[in-house]
Amino acid sequence: MRNAIAEAVFKPKPTARESKGDATTQAAREIMDKETTDRESKTQRLRLARLAKEAAAPAASPKAKRESAKRRVAA
Repeated sequence: MRNAIAEAVFKPKPTARESKGDATTQAAREIMDKETTDRESKTQRLRLARLAKEAAAPAASPKAKRESAKRRVAA
């Protein structure tokens, strides 16, 4: 009973393998989080640049459709 209470109050010490695995997982998550924030900031920057370019450029009028040549009927 005393051992059960001690385990409930104090966290068991992880093994060396678990500690190394946790450190690797944490490092991988930090790298992925950094890549995600970098990607999102780049996307936002490019979106703003595109919107500014579109606002500065005159609106292109739609091209008039060309009339197709009439087909000749074989006689």
